[in-house]
Amino acid sequence: MDTQRLILFAAFLLVSMSLWQSWKIQVNPHSVVSSESSDMSNQNNAVLDKNVKKQLINDLPSLPVNNSDENKVITAPSAAKKVNNDQRIHVKTDVFDIQIDSIGGDIRRVALLDYPVDVNNDPSPVIIMNDKTGLFFIGQTGLLVSSEDNKYAPDHNVKYKIEQLTYDLEGQNELIVPLKWVSDDGLFTLIKTYTFYAGQYNIKVKHELINNSDMIWQGHLYRQLQRTSLEQANMFIQTYTGAMISKEVDGFEKIKFPDMLEENLSMSNTGGWISMIQHYFMSAWIPSQTSQETYYTRVSDRNSADPHYIVGTISAQQSIDAKSKAEFIDSLFIGPKLQLVIKDLAPGLDNTVDYGFLSVIAHPIYWLLDKIQNVVNNWGWSIIFLTIIIKAIFYKLSETSYKSMAHMRKVSPRLKQIQEQHKDNAAEKNKAMMELYKKEKINPLGGCLPIVVQIPVFISLYWVLLESVEMRQADFMLWLNNLSAPDPYYVLPLIMGISMFIQQKLNPAPMDPVQAKVMMMLPIIFTVFFAFFPSGLVLYWVVNNLLSISQQWYITRKIENG
Repeated sequence: MDTQRLILFAAFLLVSMSLWQSWKIQVNPHSVVSSESSDMSNQNNAVLDKNVKKQLINDLPSLPVNNSDENKVITAPSAAKKVNNDQRIHVKTDVFDIQIDSIGGDIRRVALLDYPVDVNNDPSPVIIMNDKTGLFFIGQTGLLVSSEDNKYAPDHNVKYKIEQLTYDLEGQNELIVPLKWVSDDGLFTLIKTYTFYAGQYNIKVKHELINNSDMIWQGHLYRQLQRTSLEQANMFIQTYTGAMISKEVDGFEKIKFPDMLEENLSMSNTGGWISMIQHYFMSAWIPSQTSQETYYTRVSDRNSADPHYIVGTISAQQSIDAKSKAEFIDSLFIGPKLQLVIKDLAPGLDNTVDYGFLSVIAHPIYWLLDKIQNVVNNWGWSIIFLTIIIKAIFYKLSETSYKSMAHMRKVSPRLKQIQEQHKDNAAEKNKAMMELYKKEKINPLGGCLPIVVQIPVFISLYWVLLESVEMRQADFMLWLNNLSAPDPYYVLPLIMGISMFIQQKLNPAPMDPVQAKVMMMLPIIFTVFFAFFPSGLVLYWVVNNLLSISQQWYITRKIENG
């Protein structure tokens, strides 16, 4: 395989991938909804938003299997009938605008104040959680009992008493929001407390169950994330949206929405985490890292046009003696996938930044990019300097490739002459070409092998720039004030196309006329594709191409004049 065919193969893969992703969107029965929509777009359609809690008949988890015969596996009863007279607690911090429902204490709406929907066109904050039809995503917790005779199971359908309707963190380091449930007979009290911290997306969630009865309470704490499917509108950029859980052996596992429809997950783990992730953002429940947990998935309203996908975790059975109480403390992260932040919350949680199968290469690249950013304080310049460093690391490999191409370019007229002389005899043609290669000490594979070695690094860098939330709406210079969006004036894609054309002129011309025509079309094809790519990615390709042109031009000139 020569370099020209390698480029053709890469182009074919790119076109095929884009067409496949476009087809997948067209045939998907779910509506395409952006996770970064504000409430304004939904207010125009009253049918989509009644702002009423949607009660589901099958969104309670089942109890995990106990080894004790005294505690048989049952479906947990609810402590109270579903009610609709809910109230909303409005919580404001420096990073959050949150609504908590008095029914179940569910987190029903989360706006991320530091992340606008569109820095140019829509300054309203991203809504990562919401309970609107078509954009349903909430966080829930509750308690399940281990006995059918025990009616004291304050799950996420019970009505909590609240002290006030609004809370504001302003001027404080932490903000405590309590909710209280008391059984009808007054024997059991559950105090559910959310604690918010200044500048943090991690929320402490504490459940304190007080047993004033003469009986032993036995039950489980569960936590779950529930959402509808989310499809992306960009046909050229597709990232993973779905559940992800930690695993003790393999580190983590993705659970796609279609997989949830096929079967329910049930697996044991010590500590760990469960999450729902999407491009740039995530939500994750993090239990105590020493507790025994049962992870589960299920689908509610699975026969509807918009089923609800649930991933959750249930703690091991807890016992609370008569006239006693117990506390359960967890963490809930809702926010951007800042991997240097989330990696300290739980082992492996930074894997939610989905770099794919090349994560082992991508994580060091991100680390280097972050170090550069700490110095230059501009993500655009950080991309440029990172590209220069990577290019310098592979300088010798590139040099080998460019030398081989320069030699091929030098003997190209003689190769064409051989092709004309032996156009009716392929065996003689190949023999003559190999003799020429041997005489001129040319390795026909020398141009592509060094490039193949670099491909994993370039793919990893692609995913780092695509997945890193720091790139989202990051300012660079002049008109480029959002590195995660396409160049609005198509300047970078045009420069990229021109640079690709110049590179082709430095390469040896293809022997096949048809292949030569296809190669001439590639700069145009890539320019069109890159017009839809985030400008941060295009910036990388432009800088890489310019550096490659400089290196290749110098080597080619040196060999041809030598």
